[in-house]
Amino acid sequence: MKHLLSALLTITLTACIAQKRVNPVIKNFGGIYDIPEATVKPDPNQEYKIVIDVYGGSEDKSKIDRSLNNVARMLNLHAVGGVSPEKMSVVLALHAQSTYSIMDNDSYRKKFGSENPNIKLVEELNEAGVKITVCGQSLKSRNVKGNRLLSEVEIATSMLTTVTSYQMKGYQLLKF
Repeated sequence: MKHLLSALLTITLTACIAQKRVNPVIKNFGGIYDIPEATVKPDPNQEYKIVIDVYGGSEDKSKIDRSLNNVARMLNLHAVGGVSPEKMSVVLALHAQSTYSIMDNDSYRKKFGSENPNIKLVEELNEAGVKITVCGQSLKSRNVKGNRLLSEVEIATSMLTTVTSYQMKGYQLLKF
C-alpha cells in the first residue's frame, strides 16, 4: 500500500510541475507549457521569417485580443523549443476586429468604455522585435484615425499588401 501511495504522489507531483506555464520571451502574456517529451520541435538553427494575418479581436473588449496573445504564445513556444529570439523575424498585419486592439487608451476607452487591455502586450511584442502594422483600409472603414494608434504600430496601405510584400521576401504566412 505504501508503494502505491508513493507512486500516486510522485505522479501527482510530476503532473503539477508539468502544468506550470512558462513565458520565456513575452513575460506577461502567451504562457505555454514546456513539453520535454516532444519529438517534433522547431529547428533552433533555422531563421524564422513569419508574417501573420491578425484579424480576430476579442468579443469582450475589456479582455486582451486573443489573436495578439497567440503571437506571444508562438514566440514563447519557439523559445521553449530552443529557437533564440534573434532568429525570429515576425511581422503582424492587423485588420478587421484586431484594428481596435491597437488604438490608444483614450480612443479605446471612448469607444468601448474600458481601458485598452492590449497596451502592455503590444509593448512586449514590440520589445521582442515584432513589427506591428495595421491595415489602412481597416482604419478607414472603421473610422479609426491614424493618430489615435499606439506608437508601436505602423500604418500599411493594406493587410493584403503587407502580406504579399513579406511573402515575396520569403516570409511564411500564418493566420490568427
